Amino acid sequence: MDNKANKEKINSVISWLFFALILVTLFLVFRYVITITIISGKSMSPTLHDSDVILTNNLFFTPEKNDIILYRDANGFDVIKRIIAMPNDEVEIKDGIVIVNGEPLEEDYINGESNDMPQVTVAEDTYFVMGDNRTPGASLDSRNSDIGPIAKEKVKGKLLVRLYPF
Repeated sequence: MDNKANKEKINSVISWLFFALILVTLFLVFRYVITITIISGKSMSPTLHDSDVILTNNLFFTPEKNDIILYRDANGFDVIKRIIAMPNDEVEIKDGIVIVNGEPLEEDYINGESNDMPQVTVAEDTYFVMGDNRTPGASLDSRNSDIGPIAKEKVKGKLLVRLYPF
């Protein structure tokens, strides 16, 4: 009977170690690989709405034009915006139409119409980002000189999926 009791103790310890390993793995995944974020505000409307819950990939991604990204602003807040232009691209807004490298963007996802903006060249290792809600004053983004293009190292993740509402 001692042998059976020892096996049960060993199995119990192994089960607890396995459980602890699963908890540590889940913690590391949710800390460094993916993030659950609750949207606050209407700057990404109509694509994302206030109180939507999203999942972002924080490790295995390369930001590309038109991606919705999560970045850390100067005040330490997480902000979600869409990449409109990549490094070395030229961006301008004429008659409410965003033009990148001389080509107007097809933007069927926007709300409102943006104010005009003179042409700017996006610096190396930065991204020009905008909210989908283009109504003047609705989105604080790269059009604002206080924000400007977002540095590559400030980008935390890329939108994977909206979790809620489904």
